Amino acid sequence: MSSTPHDPFYSSPFGPFYRRHTPYMVQPEYRIYEMNKRLQSRTEDLYMASENQLCHIIGNYDDDDDDDDDTLILDSISKLNNDSDNLWWDAFATEFFEDDATLTLSFCLEDGPKRYTIGRTLIPRYFSTVFEGGVTDLYYILKHSKESYHNSSITVDCDQCTMVTQHGKPMFTKVCTEGRLILEFTFDDLMRIKTWHFTIRQYRELVPRSILAMHAQDPQVLDQLSKNITRMGLTNFTLNYLRLCVILEPMQELMSRHKTYNLSPRDCLKTCLFQKWQRMVAPPAEPTRQPTTKRRKRKNSTSSTSNSSAGNNANSTGSKKKTTAANLSLSSQVPGLGAIPNCSLNPGRDGDLCHSTAVTPSGQFKEKH
Repeated sequence: MSSTPHDPFYSSPFGPFYRRHTPYMVQPEYRIYEMNKRLQSRTEDLYMASENQLCHIIGNYDDDDDDDDDTLILDSISKLNNDSDNLWWDAFATEFFEDDATLTLSFCLEDGPKRYTIGRTLIPRYFSTVFEGGVTDLYYILKHSKESYHNSSITVDCDQCTMVTQHGKPMFTKVCTEGRLILEFTFDDLMRIKTWHFTIRQYRELVPRSILAMHAQDPQVLDQLSKNITRMGLTNFTLNYLRLCVILEPMQELMSRHKTYNLSPRDCLKTCLFQKWQRMVAPPAEPTRQPTTKRRKRKNSTSSTSNSSAGNNANSTGSKKKTTAANLSLSSQVPGLGAIPNCSLNPGRDGDLCHSTAVTPSGQFKEKH
């Protein structure tokens, strides 16, 4: 009994070695899970970075008891914390958002519906203001989300999205902001967010019962606990920043030009206005048309057949006429009139291509059509 040849790349599922699965694209919801983990580890990352740089700062100063050195150390620590925080948020936005990403928030306040859209440059500061308003923890929960795949993007539509924030001040409160979240990811290895649109429908502020029991006999504290600490789930820091973004977003072009070319604000404004005027005045460029290649028309077989048959008939007719003209004399035709066929490409008076020349009895030529 002959056995089949052994495949060196085959691995039995019951053996100790298993084949590696084919790599697959990361699911969009898993990217939100990674973003939540990054937000939760923010405090630890900042602590590790600050500790390393703090040792370096303190080592640059003498050990003498000098008030000036203490003041410089405190200033350096404060600046270090701000720089580390800004760098961390920039790295966070670079990891999860595209370079041309946009973030949109829609909600309804007491004075009417609001809609704010910010660009990629202002996104890091938006997340930073959430924590500056007293939030200690932030994460998103997606339930029953729908995914749709396109050529270059993946769209995630979650109608039951909850943004959960833990507030440490002015009191310990858990805020659940519910709404619809629509995300558009790029369909590549990085799978970063291109558009973020969160529509807030309602929110709930949850206070632990233990705190209520502690202050059950204090009406002032109970009255303070009954008041909301957010507006539609957003802190006052975040709302003020979104209002400021209405002014900052159109000025991004001026800021980038000032940073790149080191121009004064007035010169930046003049240059931007002049370029916009040029784009408005200049006519739109016409798309270049590709030259069409001319194709030679092929003759139909029927026409070629008819032409060949017509040519054969003409040749046979011509040969017959030649033999007839050779055998018969001019006097055997109609007396006094002889016709000589003469076909020309030049049309006659009536548009005919063929005409004949007649010989009169007097010996003169006369055209007949």
